[in-house]
Amino acid sequence: MTDRTIERLMPWAVTIGFFVVWEICCRLFDLDVFILPAPSDIWREAIKFAPELAYHSAQTLYTTLAGFGLAVVVGVALGAAIGSSRLVYRGLYPVLIGFNSIPKVALVPILVIWFGIGTVPAILTAFVISFFPIAVNVATGLATIERDMTDVLRSLGASRRDILLKVGLPRSMPYLFASLKVAITLSFVGSVIAETVASNKGIGYLMLSASSNYNVPLVFAGLLVLALLGVVMYVAAAMLEMRTSAWAFRGSDVVS
Repeated sequence: MTDRTIERLMPWAVTIGFFVVWEICCRLFDLDVFILPAPSDIWREAIKFAPELAYHSAQTLYTTLAGFGLAVVVGVALGAAIGSSRLVYRGLYPVLIGFNSIPKVALVPILVIWFGIGTVPAILTAFVISFFPIAVNVATGLATIERDMTDVLRSLGASRRDILLKVGLPRSMPYLFASLKVAITLSFVGSVIAETVASNKGIGYLMLSASSNYNVPLVFAGLLVLALLGVVMYVAAAMLEMRTSAWAFRGSDVVS
């Protein structure tokens, strides 16, 4: 078995081993389902409520992707503005830090007052919790452009706009994708927070309803669905990163 084959099988082996150990511990210590359900109990409940899980998962995925897409647009635009202008940096960066310091769950009641209970607060919560790392990383990528390179490009007739679009933003791609892989998981957190507080659909709502009925296996099934969705979106971002900015990792262990 080659090293590459072992690397590809390792995530599956670790994941399966984790669930096997979980199942053995639950059976060995005779843990109550109300305390910690075994994976087999969770699987049976997931099969039983498969239509509900599918419906609410689709809703959560929709709100997450909508909020994440909005975060990408706003985050890249803000990051470009902050990273390319010292004046904008001094004006906006303190505001962004202060806004990011606010617990996002505290914003949900305000969003409910403004937009009512439903999908919009979930989308906006996913957005506000995930756009900050994107903006910061894009700004950092632009700020790392060497001054000598900028001076040479200007001496060759490149405008500030040309430097930003043709050098700055491509140079920021590794920083952008690093933030996207963080932001997509944060988007799920934002969606679920809003769904548990102010929604009548979504995985967060389903988990809240299940916990109120003391259906702990269904709660864990919802958690595992969220974990699966997060992994899928992370892998999608990583694959897109390798297709668009593999040059940044050339010669490193990441692509070897």
